[in-house]
Amino acid sequence: MSLPGVRRLSRWLGVLAALALAFALVIGPARIASTTPPDTRVQTSPLWLDREGRLLRPFTVDGGRWRLPVTLDQVDPEYLRLLLFAEDRRFREHRGVDPRALLRAAWQWVRHGRIVSGGSTLSMQVARRLDERSTRELSGKWRQIRDALALERLMDKDAILTLYLTLAPYGGNLEGVRSAALAWFGKEPRRLSTAEAAFLVVLPQAPEARRPDRDPQAARRARDRLLERAHRAGVIDGIELAAALQEPVPTRRRDFPRLAAHLTWRQWRAHPELATGRLTIDGEIQRRLERLAAERVEPLGEKVSLALLVARHASGEVLASVGAARPLDTERRGYIDMTRAVRSPGSTLKPLIYGLAFEDGIAHPDSLIEDRPSGFSGYAPTNFDRDYQGTVSVRRALQLSLNVPAVTLLDAVGPARLMARLRRAGIAPVLPDDSPPGLAIGLGGLGVTLTDLVRLYAALARGGTPVELRETLSGQPSGFPVASGPPVLDERAAWYVGSILAGLSAPGLGRSGPIAFKTGTSYGYRDAWAIGFDGRHVVGVWVGRPDGASVPGLIGIEAAAPILIDVFAHLGDGAPLRPAPPGVLTADSAGLPPPLRRVSSGRQSGRSDPSGTDLEIAYPPPGARVDLGLKAGASMPLVLKARGGTPPYTWLANGSPIGREPFSRIARWSPEGPGYATLVVVDGRGAAARATVWLE
Repeated sequence: MSLPGVRRLSRWLGVLAALALAFALVIGPARIASTTPPDTRVQTSPLWLDREGRLLRPFTVDGGRWRLPVTLDQVDPEYLRLLLFAEDRRFREHRGVDPRALLRAAWQWVRHGRIVSGGSTLSMQVARRLDERSTRELSGKWRQIRDALALERLMDKDAILTLYLTLAPYGGNLEGVRSAALAWFGKEPRRLSTAEAAFLVVLPQAPEARRPDRDPQAARRARDRLLERAHRAGVIDGIELAAALQEPVPTRRRDFPRLAAHLTWRQWRAHPELATGRLTIDGEIQRRLERLAAERVEPLGEKVSLALLVARHASGEVLASVGAARPLDTERRGYIDMTRAVRSPGSTLKPLIYGLAFEDGIAHPDSLIEDRPSGFSGYAPTNFDRDYQGTVSVRRALQLSLNVPAVTLLDAVGPARLMARLRRAGIAPVLPDDSPPGLAIGLGGLGVTLTDLVRLYAALARGGTPVELRETLSGQPSGFPVASGPPVLDERAAWYVGSILAGLSAPGLGRSGPIAFKTGTSYGYRDAWAIGFDGRHVVGVWVGRPDGASVPGLIGIEAAAPILIDVFAHLGDGAPLRPAPPGVLTADSAGLPPPLRRVSSGRQSGRSDPSGTDLEIAYPPPGARVDLGLKAGASMPLVLKARGGTPPYTWLANGSPIGREPFSRIARWSPEGPGYATLVVVDGRGAAARATVWLE
């Protein structure tokens, strides 16, 4: 700039300073009293905090801006000291405008030919941010001075300084020192190094030109100039200066915290009026379990996800909620909250079935029960491994998750009672096509959520008393029991179930110690589950594909149970399970009362007859057309299923034997080509059933 131009600018600044002084001392009071001050109500980012007040997730304000609320005690004093030194040394003394600073800025401009320090006070900068209009013209600067003086009449110094800390620009869509500290350093501004504090002071002076992700050298030069000035003025000592100059400036912007992403988003949508929400989540546990989920999902397949839920069963407070292993992974559909998705529970409802049988006096953990091929009014369950154990104890049947004993007991207590007890636990199970409940619900033939199962197992851990899971903190003290309605199970039945599940072992895991847990696998390997509890926590794990597709080989004991054990390890030392309540009967099978020594079969109890001569081919039914891809040269086997009858079963196709099954009602046959086929099954009593089908 030419010398005449410099002189004109200096004169302009001098006149402005004189006018500001005259306005402040003579004209101002009357004019300010009649002037509408700027609106100091500032919209800040809604915050969701954990139970200890730690930040879980902020949300943007209008325009997609990050403007996190902050208070003076949340900011490092070193930053405040450098801020006042660099921007407004007489902030605590002036009334909004500092004429000496304006004159100093004019003189430095004349002397150096460039801006060395600005003349605007922090109050003037706040007024400009609130007004959001240009101050390049004299009228704009005059309006800024007037508004700054008005602010000083209405607000104390700490309130004005807090507004600056909230509104200062830090590049892009960042506003406020807290947003900047999180974005550029990944930390709260409460503890800053001298170099970090200096960086956060100089960036608002030229927020776009000094953005470190665009021009880190410009940011560093500005920071170092401030540090050297502060050292010359005695604000920092030589040791602080040397250490600060060695620190690098950040070169990339960090993501804002997004812990418990699905839960915080759901609560934010439900309560948009809240500036700050407090959740029952423990931020440290949440962080560790999100990291665990991301690590453990990797070897399971590129479209597989997992979900975790941890709660204190005494109060129902949710401590961790991981809705997806990687919320931003679209291949894994991480945007779906799998803690709330309706899925088939597999075998995870069996403990409640056994508990109802204990409650009704139908069985005892050491009662004997048959695990053999059985039919229940046309329903013929088979075990997962298609093998049978024969006569086993009820305890062993639940630990091995055998299907026939579970259906035997469900047939005795009734599917309607199972549904009623699920509702007592606060669960609203979903039945296919709103059909009435049948025996298949005991093996996963209905829909529930991970949250539902955690709620059910929390009731088991509490001795059968239901509990409502809580995600937000309210006026109730921590640990306040939230129970309502009749029990899910009586206390003795719940204890029996817990003692059985506490003795469960899994391959590669050894004994579970004080953890009572159950695994489950839904039909078609779509869902793998592990739900468990100790004396303090209840944990639920789901693994699978959110789109419901099958994952061959995905089973609960291998995919979900190891994760469950790891979650309990992250929770620290466990608490012992509840002690046995009064009236618990401890005896082996021979020592039980005669009615409890052996569980009656359906035939003996007057229910369905599991065997007999009512043999029929359940699949394929007579006259069916079955597409096996034979016309295209494929060789897909045909699955054959029998219903009723007495094992063993011998199968024939077109008069030729194709297999003999000692117990299973299921066989497979690979036909040579398309056409009609006559299928025959003969049971152990000589009864036969026939079906003619068309294969193509």
